[in-house]
Amino acid sequence: MAKPLNLPFDPIARAGDLWERRWGRSPAMLAVTSIMRAQAILIAELDALLRPYELTFARYEALVLLTFSSRGALPLSKIGERLMVHPTSVTNTIDRLERQGYVRRRPNPRDGRGVLAEITEAGRGAVERATGDLMAADFGLGAYDEDDLTAIFDVLRSLRVTAGDFQD
Repeated sequence: MAKPLNLPFDPIARAGDLWERRWGRSPAMLAVTSIMRAQAILIAELDALLRPYELTFARYEALVLLTFSSRGALPLSKIGERLMVHPTSVTNTIDRLERQGYVRRRPNPRDGRGVLAEITEAGRGAVERATGDLMAADFGLGAYDEDDLTAIFDVLRSLRVTAGDFQD
């Protein structure tokens, strides 16, 4: 859980007022600062929910991706591509999951040099239990109704399209 600040004012709104006096009005600065704070709050809450499974949200995402794959296994390069993270991050994530017994590495039969990460039964069990906890907590977004959540997704989707994550 993110530590509550319990401030008597909105620090982002205050920063916006100061920003406007110095450099002019910037709704973009207010939005990006709000998004970054929201990310910190959500990561803290999600990681707290996942702590009983010795998972972080990043490791949970990797397990979910493996769960979604048709054979329960993917090349590390494909994991990085799908999770949109650097290869070093994938290696570290898979190393940790392997030490926990949630994933095992095995040779890629289609590529003699390549390696697949394969989810284990322990990994499948952990992801099922963790998903139940995340769903029960609305992934930390319980303050929003379904329409709000759809609007958030739609607004951020256009940012991802513009960044080149995928073609619309």
